[in-house]
Amino acid sequence: MTGRRTNVVTIKTPEGIVFSLPLAGTITRFLAWLVDFACISAISGAVTIVLAGLAVLSADIAVAGAILGPFAVSIGYGIAMEWYFRGQTFGKRVLRCRVVDEQGLRLRFPQVAIRNLLRAVDSIPLFYLVGGISTLVSRRSQRIGDIAAGTIVVRIPPAVQPDLDQISFGKYNSFRDHPHLVARLRQQVSPHEASLALDALLRRETLDPLARVDLFRDIARFFRAAARFPPEATEGLSDEQYIKNVVEVLFRTGR
Repeated sequence: MTGRRTNVVTIKTPEGIVFSLPLAGTITRFLAWLVDFACISAISGAVTIVLAGLAVLSADIAVAGAILGPFAVSIGYGIAMEWYFRGQTFGKRVLRCRVVDEQGLRLRFPQVAIRNLLRAVDSIPLFYLVGGISTLVSRRSQRIGDIAAGTIVVRIPPAVQPDLDQISFGKYNSFRDHPHLVARLRQQVSPHEASLALDALLRRETLDPLARVDLFRDIARFFRAAARFPPEATEGLSDEQYIKNVVEVLFRTGR
């Protein structure tokens, strides 16, 4: 990639909302990889023991498994973890970083698969030398797999309780009558996605009226797909009020 290197990536939506995401540096990513390498080694060791038992049936199968097993575990671990945990492996979770789409969109499975399959290239010749050099010289600290997949790795700042008093939520939130759906919403929505909804509410007065309507319609569509509340809980709610209810149940967990 060309252009001046930056430690922060700025994304501007069509509605004029600007979000800044701090990028994970090379050292942070390497430390996360070390944690993941320990996990992969433990899993590979267990798989090797299981495959060794196949030597009783077929020596060829046992040899093939011993050769292909570690590679399959290495690639499969990254794909499974990053897809299931929305861009995080165990190492990334420990180091507080996450893989996201470089345009700020929701991470797609082909992106997860591509960036992990290309680890074979990034790891050449040893200890991710090619990938490490790529993160040092690329504008957005991307390794080869990130560039091909259109992804970036961002840091997750420590959670800070937002000042929700700036938002008038209304007297009653009907979503709280359905705690199982609230729990599902919290499970399906990442902290980054919740923060985007909160930021949109905080900046709503600065938006053009038509852009404001379009923005909250799109955000509400996303959250409706994450957890479908029954009609009696959503009847009469505008898209903006729907997002207010979502933000309140996501951030005010104690009430």
